[in-house]
Amino acid sequence: MNILVCVSKAPDTTSKITFKDNDTKFNENGVQFIVNPYDEWYALVRALELKEANGGKVTIISVGSADYEPIMRKALAIGADEAVRIDSPASDAYQVAAEIANYVSSNPFDLVLTGKETINYNGSQVGGMIAAIVDVPYTSNAAKLDVNGSTATVERDKQGGVEILELALPAVISAAKGMAEQRIPNMRGIMAARSKPLNVIPATVTDSLTETISFSLPPAKGDVKLVDSENIKELINLLHNEAKAI
Repeated sequence: MNILVCVSKAPDTTSKITFKDNDTKFNENGVQFIVNPYDEWYALVRALELKEANGGKVTIISVGSADYEPIMRKALAIGADEAVRIDSPASDAYQVAAEIANYVSSNPFDLVLTGKETINYNGSQVGGMIAAIVDVPYTSNAAKLDVNGSTATVERDKQGGVEILELALPAVISAAKGMAEQRIPNMRGIMAARSKPLNVIPATVTDSLTETISFSLPPAKGDVKLVDSENIKELINLLHNEAKAI
């Protein structure tokens, strides 16, 4: 089974976020980057489990500059067989999806997995766009994935129950919590990752469809008001007149 896993970098959740160039660009100076958790913990690990059960190969792919390579090496240390970096800054979801779709069109895979979203943009767009461009089935937010021959069975959590879908392969599936359990790379994997192939290929000419006008931070949290548990009237007044919650 030949599986492609899309991998993106994201700021560590402890990083302090700032912007530059009149708040039009994210300031990466001093920021520690990690593999996007939905890509690593769920998509990549489930791909490795499927390979271990059925044989085959797991390739990771990213659209980004050379600063992506450390997070790609971590994915290789976890167990991916090889990596492909499309040498282009990631400008928006369509540009990333189109670059990956162009690669998939020339290098067919049985299954393409993505995380359900990146934790820095929360767009949930790339997987669906890849599937649309390549013209293969797609489903999102998969909490469970099994493959039997040329059919993938997916479970998705729905309000009040579980939805079960079957997709003919090849297909694109985005992974959510529950798909797999996080794996920590061991020393053997870290050492092996140094010699695994990381192929850099040129980007195609793909125009972005969106432009960032500006970023802004959420407002600072205000002071906390403590209300005595016996003073229900004051609590109701604050919720109604200040918080506008009722």
